[in-house]
Amino acid sequence: MSRPEISPPVPRRGRVRWILIGLAFAAIAINYIDRANLSVALPYMDKDLGLDPAASGLVLGAFFWTYALCQLPLGWLVDRLGARTMFAAAVAWWSIFTAATVLARGFGSLFGLRLLLGVGEAGAFPAATKMVEEWFPRRERGIASGIYDSGARGGTLLSIPIVTALIAALGWKGSFIVTGSLGLVWVIIWLWAYHSPIKHRWISEAELAYIKAGGARVDPDQQEVDHDRPAVRWRDLFTNRTVWGMAIGFGCQSYVIYFFITWFPSYLVEERHFSLLELGIWGTVPGFVAFLGNFLGGWVSDALVRRGHSVTVARKSCIIAGMLGSAVIGFVGLVPSAVLALVLLSFSFGCVTFATSSIVALPADVAPTSGASMAGSIQGFQNGIANLAGIASPAVIGALYGLTGSFGWGLASAAFVAVAGCVVYLIVVGPIRPMDRKEPAAS
Repeated sequence: MSRPEISPPVPRRGRVRWILIGLAFAAIAINYIDRANLSVALPYMDKDLGLDPAASGLVLGAFFWTYALCQLPLGWLVDRLGARTMFAAAVAWWSIFTAATVLARGFGSLFGLRLLLGVGEAGAFPAATKMVEEWFPRRERGIASGIYDSGARGGTLLSIPIVTALIAALGWKGSFIVTGSLGLVWVIIWLWAYHSPIKHRWISEAELAYIKAGGARVDPDQQEVDHDRPAVRWRDLFTNRTVWGMAIGFGCQSYVIYFFITWFPSYLVEERHFSLLELGIWGTVPGFVAFLGNFLGGWVSDALVRRGHSVTVARKSCIIAGMLGSAVIGFVGLVPSAVLALVLLSFSFGCVTFATSSIVALPADVAPTSGASMAGSIQGFQNGIANLAGIASPAVIGALYGLTGSFGWGLASAAFVAVAGCVVYLIVVGPIRPMDRKEPAAS
């Protein structure tokens, strides 16, 4: 087995990058609390707003229309304006429209507010990916991506007890006002703490040298040009097979994961007959397992790279193993026990997030190392195409539930899509290397 080229060792001093990835984790957690709070509150909003199951499915999916469509343009803006500006703008936007949910008076107004929420939330992952490209060497990008992406699981995990407690204390309207306020506090902290490595007042010379030697783009304003490599143009994203495979494969992952974001609380309440108290306690279990899965997936992926495996082997093996494991969701509708159903759902959620750490690391792995930064654009393209599944998943599962009176067929559809995603990552996605490098990847 040939080993990838390793940069000369540099003392691993400093921890500024880990503080900043912690802030990215917090932003993604708030992102998911603000998108998942509707799925928790929806059973208690139906009477006020007059929503039937089909309308509820459309409302749950509305967010994803603008979230998907705005990914690529916001990814482009992240590459042009930087992670600091765009992360702050995105969080402020979605926080305002989270709080504005209290203005909804029926299906139309709620649908419109969810569309506006999706515009702001579309900037989160491109900005986080841009930050990883700037602040982390390649050997740490799996765990760094796993940390910020685990904010999604942390947010989903926290959304159930937090939102149920807020609903019990303040009603569903109070829950949206409080959760919307969290993001505005985060924006103030972010603008104070974040700068690019070359400009950051806290970073040591040793840490700057370490991350730069490992391939971090420490000065996003400086474009290094390598005349021995072909220039990669923005429009090349639309013709690159690997980038398309990443997007389609991520879509398959999203179909599974958005069941947990949208219909999961309703599944426990309506099919397994959980009370509000039981939902607040036991509904957190799959999210906790998924939270651990994110960290474990990132650690395993980076460990494989450190042991000499190519990035291709490290990322793909974790993705395919996780996606295959998540397919057990298809058996949930066949078990009579609520406890066993919760165990299978927890295993499925943990497996799919094990894969996610490598999935969200891919844009920084394949971004060109020469010329203008494109990590945000690639993440935006991947997320934009993938989140078409975010539209399809709650709508399809909701429609199947409305037709059959059971979630069984919807869960089976998620299992089928997960297996299809494995095929995409295995066959369509090529070697994982920067787009401007044409040499064969190590195996």
